[in-house]
Amino acid sequence: MKKILVANRGEIALRIMRSAKEMGIKTVAVFSEADRNSLHVRYADEAICIGPAASNQSYLVGSKIIDACQQTGAEAIHPGYGFLSENPAFAQQVKAAGLTLIGPSPEAMEIMGNKLSAKAAALKYDIPMVPGTEEAITNVEEAKARAVEVGFPILIKAAAGGGGKGMRIVNTVSDFEEQMKLAVSEATSAFGDGAVFIERYVTSPRHIEIQVLGDTHGNIVHLFERECSVQRRHQKVVEEAPSSVLTPEIREKMGKCAVDVARSVNYVGAGTVEFILDENLDFFFLEMNTRLQVEHPVTEMITGLDLVKEQIKIARGEAISFKQEDLKINGHSIELRVYAEDPLNNFLPDIGTLQTYQTPKGNGVRVDDGFEQGMEIPIYYDPMIAKLVTHGKDRTEAIDRMIRAILEYDITGIQTTLGFGKFVMQHPAFVSGQFDTHFVSKYFTADSLKTEDEQEALIAAISAVMLLQEQKTAAQPLSTSATQKSNWVKNRKAY
Repeated sequence: MKKILVANRGEIALRIMRSAKEMGIKTVAVFSEADRNSLHVRYADEAICIGPAASNQSYLVGSKIIDACQQTGAEAIHPGYGFLSENPAFAQQVKAAGLTLIGPSPEAMEIMGNKLSAKAAALKYDIPMVPGTEEAITNVEEAKARAVEVGFPILIKAAAGGGGKGMRIVNTVSDFEEQMKLAVSEATSAFGDGAVFIERYVTSPRHIEIQVLGDTHGNIVHLFERECSVQRRHQKVVEEAPSSVLTPEIREKMGKCAVDVARSVNYVGAGTVEFILDENLDFFFLEMNTRLQVEHPVTEMITGLDLVKEQIKIARGEAISFKQEDLKINGHSIELRVYAEDPLNNFLPDIGTLQTYQTPKGNGVRVDDGFEQGMEIPIYYDPMIAKLVTHGKDRTEAIDRMIRAILEYDITGIQTTLGFGKFVMQHPAFVSGQFDTHFVSKYFTADSLKTEDEQEALIAAISAVMLLQEQKTAAQPLSTSATQKSNWVKNRKAY
């Protein structure tokens, strides 16, 4: 494998290219017209424009990406995450074109891409499931009766869903029919598939995921867990590894279950098995993501592995070079997703020019980004600017480093989630490790951030006044006593 095309943009494209370069592999960038001046385009050995700014005319058009491979002689495609990374039809196109997809098989993608078929696969290995239905519900009355058996509150979920779309919490039987219709309508609109199912709603869930790697020789290992419970709109904002609440025994059980889920579809490559953890520390299978995750750096920091390099080696047909017992957790790592969003306005995306853009540095700090000062944040894509990652000998040091890094990160011209990240790091619930996926709704308000900003502004104003006073004092003429001849020479014998 001498040349790889990276079918993505921004920070993840750069991150993949850097690992490829270290392995002596040339890279090809693809870009839309909006990304013509992006860093990943400049970094790659070759670059091909694949269409207009809209992703459905560029990054989501599989035939254009395959054409770019054929033009440049790239032998393999790394899809990153998002866009076509979990699209089984694209994976099949790549295979048919005689190219290598750095990822799992189309069949594994297809099974795990639907929550119901994923459940069916996982049940072969008796993986714990949240009580509910194991197939799509079509009859409202039968579904209502099953909901009563499971017990309210229940969750209606889209089988093809993600990101909170097609999901409804139902607290009473009288609300069931209306909420089911809304869930089906939203699922049809978002995914072109109105299939829904029901589960018992876990009232205080924690979102725990396990990183897995599988090769073509039948070896599958897990790389421990990531805690992803700090979310807004059902999307992650802060992730860490390891979780602050898992015991070694639970970690081992979850890891074995994750490996079994991967084994159920003969999984090849890097993937993530996601679980819900309830207040009793009982865990239940949620879904499997058949790609590299945004939050993979925290796993890299605690294991010392480069997951992109591992993906490439596996795609080349190499066996995983280590065994489960070789892996150890080294310290603690935290990731903050730095979004161009306004936390004071319900995290709505913000666009504009990065008038100032200075990243933090120093021991234990990593920044994966795809921007530089003066660049514009485009409206067409996900608003993530960077992933800010810290690592320390323990969780306390990782938190302290994250706070320091946030304070050093200087971004002006747009609103970002940096201030929110600092709020999270300093909140007693997060510091104690006693939090769940409702962290934002429980603890965060725009006023809490405004109050903190006002306090910081007041401290800055007081500091400025004190500094000015010191400067005035220093500028005053010296007193007569101060200008008298020094007695140092006369009294030097005393020393």
